[in-house]
Amino acid sequence: MIRLTLALGAILSLLAVASLGMGDMPLPLDRVLSAVFFPGADPDAALIVTGFRLPRLLAACLAGAALALAGAITQAVMRNALAEPGLLGINAGAALSVSLLIVLWAPGVSALLPIAGFGGALAMAGAIWALAWRGGAAPMRLVLIGIGMAAMVSAATTTVITFGGLTQVQRMMIWLAGSLNGLDWPRLKLLALWLSPAFLACLVAPRALDLIRLEDGLARGLGQAIEQARFLLILLCALLAGATVSITGPIGFVGLIAPHLACRLVGPSHRRLLPAAALFGAVLVAAADLLGRIVFAPAEIPVGLVTAMVGGPFFFWLQRRLRHDPH
Repeated sequence: MIRLTLALGAILSLLAVASLGMGDMPLPLDRVLSAVFFPGADPDAALIVTGFRLPRLLAACLAGAALALAGAITQAVMRNALAEPGLLGINAGAALSVSLLIVLWAPGVSALLPIAGFGGALAMAGAIWALAWRGGAAPMRLVLIGIGMAAMVSAATTTVITFGGLTQVQRMMIWLAGSLNGLDWPRLKLLALWLSPAFLACLVAPRALDLIRLEDGLARGLGQAIEQARFLLILLCALLAGATVSITGPIGFVGLIAPHLACRLVGPSHRRLLPAAALFGAVLVAAADLLGRIVFAPAEIPVGLVTAMVGGPFFFWLQRRLRHDPH
């Protein structure tokens, strides 16, 4: 675990240097370091690095870590190796509430968008839990109802968007693609504020996650209150993914890829899996954002599209692997 942490930390450091130096105005390493540690010595570089690129980089790391943790929790609760946060309808719920705010409300409500997305994500998770409850919320019922609700809410989002003006629709399409473009310090601070309690909760979640992956009867025999734990873990997943989606838009497949990479290297114990998955998630989103900025520069590909291009083949590879080796 120590070696993996050092390796991923080194990769993330290299990505950070590249992200802060590359862009419409490339900066050499000495100017990047000067901008970070001695901003008064080079005000122009400091404006570019600390004013625009640094909050975007930090947001990518926070978003990647949060989505990876949400994915690990989803896979444990659903007992499904192909599960990820979107399976709970969190992304769909956030998208609908943000669409309603953008299209149906007056302009100048940008400050309310994160609150709307976060509230929509939590409302969707609560609705799925309520519909799945039959003296308990079995994982299969949660999966099936989540898929159905996500489809219905996505259709409602499309309907809402058709009533918007051209500017509103363009803004909504950028958000739905998952983008870190224009992410500033106030939005980063809001993201960090919402994610902090969720990250702290993850510190005490490993034992519950290890037990909830077992059959219900066995987990109860080991002292786990199954339904209470399942509800609290789904709520934690909604906090992690909902807070992230509300700021960045939906960034898919991170919650699928990162936990699997972590599990292959550190094993299934969530005490090691969760921090490793968070590091993998931060690396994935930071790398995807950097690629999206430089591959077709000066045009920019939203980070959500980059992760989708990587995540699609990974999903099919994983599905094929699990078919031949279900364990």
